[in-house]
Amino acid sequence: VHQPGAGGHDSRDRPVCRLMALSYKARRRWSLIILLVGLPVYIGLAWFLLSLFERPSILLELGIYIALGILWAVPFRAVFKGVGQADPDAANDDAPDN
Repeated sequence: VHQPGAGGHDSRDRPVCRLMALSYKARRRWSLIILLVGLPVYIGLAWFLLSLFERPSILLELGIYIALGILWAVPFRAVFKGVGQADPDAANDDAPDN
């Protein structure tokens, strides 16, 4: 009988995909790279791929572009999370001295 936590490792305890935790500065840098390089490449690729097909109705085309506009950011949620906030690791210089 297998007993989890009894000296052995239970494979159910391990996460399927474990990402490295990025620092705030690294997330800021990667978010800029993604926005300034990756997003224009993605837009060009999506535009090119849609040009290979016959043009659908305007509402369907709008729906496709909206869906693609949302889907590009899904893999990068962890990178963009909290980037617009103040650096949590920085010393709080504005705190009143007591």
